[in-house]
Amino acid sequence: MYVPAHFAPDDQDVQHLLDHHGAADLITAGPGGLEATFLPFVHDGDRLLGHVARNNDHWTRADGQQGLVIMRGPDSYVSPTWYASTAEHGRVVPTWNYLTAHIHGTVVVHDDVEWVEDVVRRLTDLHESGREPSWSVDDAPERFVRGQLRAIVGVEVRIERIDAKVKLSQNRPTADVDGVIEGLRSVGDHRGAEAVARRRPRS
Repeated sequence: MYVPAHFAPDDQDVQHLLDHHGAADLITAGPGGLEATFLPFVHDGDRLLGHVARNNDHWTRADGQQGLVIMRGPDSYVSPTWYASTAEHGRVVPTWNYLTAHIHGTVVVHDDVEWVEDVVRRLTDLHESGREPSWSVDDAPERFVRGQLRAIVGVEVRIERIDAKVKLSQNRPTADVDGVIEGLRSVGDHRGAEAVARRRPRS
């Protein structure tokens, strides 16, 4: 991954993305070439934990292989009309703001109902947190849950390396950063605006 010095993340940036990424692409190389599956993960120390549908045979070829997980945070188009610099000198271009991490590691498959149930509960608790009302696995009939668990397979990625990039207008003058925050809010991209504000250079 190409990471200019001014877009290099710190440990807090990476941790925040790992804990709040939503879902990610798991990519492995198989006999027929590259394969990818989009799925949510729970970050647990030096591991990512998730699950895939049993009918998705990607897992049968991924076990024990090197995998790449591409995680994304907020990403947004940035218009030059938001920059104060546009009126000052006009030497500006459109760009794209984003957070991303490329996580390299070994894929381990877990075809074990108890292991999978633990991951399902952790994923549910993570994404239901703060919701009102919230939903719990225990809200569904036990027999139904057992049937659903048999239809999925657990996936663990044992993390070996993380390459990350945080491009959030932090290379722009303060007035331009302020303009980007306001511009993103004006188009309803509050998540993108919050990310830029969080990474805003201090005066």
